[in-house]
Amino acid sequence: MTHDDVLSTLDAPIRQAFEATNRGDSAAFVQAFAPDAVLNDWGRTFTGHDEIARWDANENIGAQSHFEALSATTEGDTTTVQIQVTGNGYNGGGAFAIATDGTHITRWDITG
Repeated sequence: MTHDDVLSTLDAPIRQAFEATNRGDSAAFVQAFAPDAVLNDWGRTFTGHDEIARWDANENIGAQSHFEALSATTEGDTTTVQIQVTGNGYNGGGAFAIATDGTHITRWDITG
């Protein structure tokens, strides 16, 4: 599957976060999250829009990250996306476990 094929299978808020990252749109990235969402970056926890925006500015869009979705599996409300990251920060493979309520991301765990 191509990146676009994988994205087409994801819940709308996950697609929004990936697309916002890849076009450098911080406001759209943060708006994909519920107001009380949690982002866990290898044990560093960011809760709510303000903290997630700070993470984004330092670790994601602020580092010109680009996410390529390689595959995705969903169990319950959580989708695990295998990814390849490039940019001016972390570069390499990994996985995101992302929970949604259908409208917003409620939890995003960087897991591998």
